[in-house]
Amino acid sequence: MAAVDHRGRVADRHVTAALAWDVATRLSIRELDGLLVVTADPHGVFKLTKEGYLRLPADARRIASLSSGDRVFLIAHIDRQTVTVFPPIVLDELVLPLLPGGEDL
Repeated sequence: MAAVDHRGRVADRHVTAALAWDVATRLSIRELDGLLVVTADPHGVFKLTKEGYLRLPADARRIASLSSGDRVFLIAHIDRQTVTVFPPIVLDELVLPLLPGGEDL
């Protein structure tokens, strides 16, 4: 879990380090069923910040209904060279039905 700041910076470098991404790694970002999928892509238009953080652009944050301070769940897919970003709304949809009485929350 990591917080997203007002400029879209995801406050976690463990996931990108596990993928061996650095500031020169080009990235593409797409939405898939409410998730954001970030992929190492030689033709990608995005990069990590100079400090090595993932930054989600405003359009991606808007699509995923992310606001400053929201915490996201990150999953790295080493073989696919992707990070999947789970916004809070998606986590609610996945977890609440599993909780006793969760469907009423």
